Amino acid sequence: MSRSRLADALLSGYMALFLVYLFAPLAVMSLAAFNAYPYPSVTQWRGFTLEWFSALVHDARILRGLLNSFMVAAGVVALSIPLGLAGALVLTRLSSRFGGLLYGALVSPVLTPGIIIAISTLVFWRPLGVGGGLFLATIAQSTFIASYAMLMFMARLQRQDRSLEEAALDLGASPLLVFRRITLPFLMPSIGAATLIAVLQSIENYNTTVFTIGSEWTLVTEIGARFRFGLTPVINVIGVIFVVITVATALTWSALKRRRPHTA
Repeated sequence: MSRSRLADALLSGYMALFLVYLFAPLAVMSLAAFNAYPYPSVTQWRGFTLEWFSALVHDARILRGLLNSFMVAAGVVALSIPLGLAGALVLTRLSSRFGGLLYGALVSPVLTPGIIIAISTLVFWRPLGVGGGLFLATIAQSTFIASYAMLMFMARLQRQDRSLEEAALDLGASPLLVFRRITLPFLMPSIGAATLIAVLQSIENYNTTVFTIGSEWTLVTEIGARFRFGLTPVINVIGVIFVVITVATALTWSALKRRRPHTA
């Protein structure tokens, strides 16, 4: 076997192992959702069933937690996207020796442990009479998710042709009109991606949420609480639903992108 064929075989084998490592847990998780065994398992198969899907519909705490998760995620998007965009615009337009210091300050929440962010949020808001709840969880999550959005916007803005903005300003357009007609449309792909990442980051976040949610709960905090008493395959059903939604969204996006005419 030639060296190139050996390299191709090793690469193909590595890719196969990587795909198995990536998707095997999802397959096992999905299969457990259809097992009649009362605990998440595929090794102790009791027969095919759909009862756990029905159990999910009647699980009031899980449904309430899911609703709370989406409410918090909506608030996080409403705060993180404008804050991230503002930070990105300032950093990419700022010509100052303090730009590096400001960049470090705005990115630091990404590097801060979630428990520190949660405790700091509690310490700051509690003297103002704001206790734990959905509002505080939204504020705490937005602290670091806004930094993720800012980094995505900065990466996009660094590829922008600034001469278009300068030409518009020279022709008499106001800065607001330039932003609305040139900068904002250029940023729309990043805004969509940042919104999706913000929603996913918010829904799956546990460390920050569990310390700021107070007497309320989200989906992940409810799942974490149930670990003490033993999980049921209802949790696997939730995973199956999210996987199906994700795959359907990806396929739909891919189909729409192929139908869209190619533009430079």
